Amino acid sequence: MSAPDSLQAQVFAAERAFAKSMADRKLSAFASHIAEEAVFFTGAAPLRGKSEVVAGWSSYFEASVAPFSWAPDRVEVLQSGTLALSTGLVRDTDGKVIGRFNSVWRQEAPGVWRVVFDKGSPPEPGDKQ
Repeated sequence: MSAPDSLQAQVFAAERAFAKSMADRKLSAFASHIAEEAVFFTGAAPLRGKSEVVAGWSSYFEASVAPFSWAPDRVEVLQSGTLALSTGLVRDTDGKVIGRFNSVWRQEAPGVWRVVFDKGSPPEPGDKQ
């Protein structure tokens, strides 16, 4: 595996672990994937900083079942290996596609990736249910 391929695999794994934290209802695990200076575009105003993101997302962890799930279907890593973009489908509890997430990851140490930007969007025309 070349360096870019191995970095891409790392980001796929990080994104899957991030999504698993929601499915497993583990807010502390969710928080571990977020950079200190992260910005999440949620609602009318962005959530700025890890503590604000975690506080803003904590309500999603209150029920025994996650209100939505996500999985990456594409990851692109800069040649420098410093930043990556992951994207994939967001599904409701019935498995219906309700959107697409876009997350920018930063490599903070070798093999350690954290989300610096996150924004959801409506499904794209080619997204399959």
